[in-house]
Amino acid sequence: MVPLLFGIIFVTFMLVRIGGQDAVGMLAGPMADEAQIAEIRRSLGLDRPIIEQFVAYMGNLVQGDLGNSWQSHSTVAEEILSRLPASLELLILAILVGTTVGIPIGLYAAYNPNRLFDQITRFGSLVGFSIPTYWFALVASFVFFFVLRWAAAPMGRIGMDVFPPPEITGSYLVDALVTGRWDAALSAAHRLMLPVIVFAIIVSAPIIKQTRAIALEAMGSDYIRYARACGYGPGLVRRIAMRASLVPVVTFIGAEVATMLLAVSLIELIFAWGGLGQWGLNAILFGDFAAVQGYVLVLASFSAFVFLLVDLLVLVLEPRARLRQ
Repeated sequence: MVPLLFGIIFVTFMLVRIGGQDAVGMLAGPMADEAQIAEIRRSLGLDRPIIEQFVAYMGNLVQGDLGNSWQSHSTVAEEILSRLPASLELLILAILVGTTVGIPIGLYAAYNPNRLFDQITRFGSLVGFSIPTYWFALVASFVFFFVLRWAAAPMGRIGMDVFPPPEITGSYLVDALVTGRWDAALSAAHRLMLPVIVFAIIVSAPIIKQTRAIALEAMGSDYIRYARACGYGPGLVRRIAMRASLVPVVTFIGAEVATMLLAVSLIELIFAWGGLGQWGLNAILFGDFAAVQGYVLVLASFSAFVFLLVDLLVLVLEPRARLRQ
């Protein structure tokens, strides 16, 4: 993990500086003269050679200093810690709903191939897999808020007429339930409903497709034909196939989860969620170098942690994997 993270930090550091964005010009404004621009560049350390800048950044990073955001003038670490719970709240709920729905649907479709349910499932997963996240979130907001008035306005995590609960975990819903703020809990749950459903559909589509393919392959394997030849009932045969499909399905879900923290940024942007993803996109658009580097570092660390967790989970689910270590 350490060499991987170091490589990502180095590449990100270089890309944000050769990407063509002039963050100093944005900070100075259109009326600044050359002297003022040079002074801002010097104060930010951008007048030094790029390798020297990278060495200084790594020295600060080892000490836990991710730098300061040029937009908010706060430390990047503070921004990340304050916004990460909002993203995780949305991400975890969507993944829980998506996997809870996606895995059973994929398994049932594989157990009944080429029937009506299987055909509907394949069509639905293809549509969900193909729809752009940004467009789907916009359409859902237009239909369910503007037209039907079923959902809350896509304007943040809690209603403007409700005071946020005392901060404990950073999740408005959890903090409101813990502190007994039922008005805040109801408002937070109402705001969560539409973005979670939209994101869960996006999450579940590839899970349904891949679970069906894996289980279908298991149902056609030699050991399943042997189990049927031994006279095992359909229920036991399906449990054997499900057990054989568990490891590849978990591995695939882990790979999907590792990319979801990046995908959630589009959902956050549509619903003005104020989480890490929306903050990272704004940092990229405005050339906030320190914020972009911190954002990418969080994404890389999250992905590496998820892959590590999946590897450990595979060792638990598949004892034979321990023999190959």
